[in-house]
Amino acid sequence: MIKVLLADDQALVRAGFRALLDAQDGITVVAEAADGAEAVRLAGVHEPDVALMDIRMPGVDGLAATREMPAGVRVIILTTFELDEYVFEALRGGASGFLVKDTEPAELIQAVRVVAAGEALLSPSVTRRLIAEYATRAKEPSAPSALGQLTEREREVLTLVGTGLTNDEIATRLFMAPATAKTHVSRAMIKLGARDRAQLVVIAYESGLVRPGWL
Repeated sequence: MIKVLLADDQALVRAGFRALLDAQDGITVVAEAADGAEAVRLAGVHEPDVALMDIRMPGVDGLAATREMPAGVRVIILTTFELDEYVFEALRGGASGFLVKDTEPAELIQAVRVVAAGEALLSPSVTRRLIAEYATRAKEPSAPSALGQLTEREREVLTLVGTGLTNDEIATRLFMAPATAKTHVSRAMIKLGARDRAQLVVIAYESGLVRPGWL
């Protein structure tokens, strides 16, 4: 059973998400929060698998709450705008992806299942556009020391992950089996201490392996 925490200051929004998610097999909403501080507290109590987190909440906002989420809670950022300036910071802070609030119900359900399974929600092209737009505003590229631990092939794969390619697309680009591409991605995550694919994208931009305009 996938346990979900809803964090949004609008009660009607939470009610809509709860009705949708509770109607699905294998998904249950275990708690609702109206602000970030309450979301962090309830996450510690209910240990959800996924938190649907609005960025703009009173008091402790979704950005700060994402950073404070207990280990094991995967965050999907909810935003009204496709290019919210805070979303990149949320990804850096530990979010596994984001959705706009007018996402189709089927896409929201699928997103919860994908993130609960340990994958990053990076498939929508808007996510890649957002990262490209705001990565350069975050800070100047600076290669983390761990980047030197990567093999040349792992660096190639990391670069392609940073441009938003899937494992199958990376395999096609580098003329390798999809399973091999997945292995390289997994090894890069371990060496760089990345929580998931979303953080690999952040690292690829911050290290300068990928620059805006390459998508």
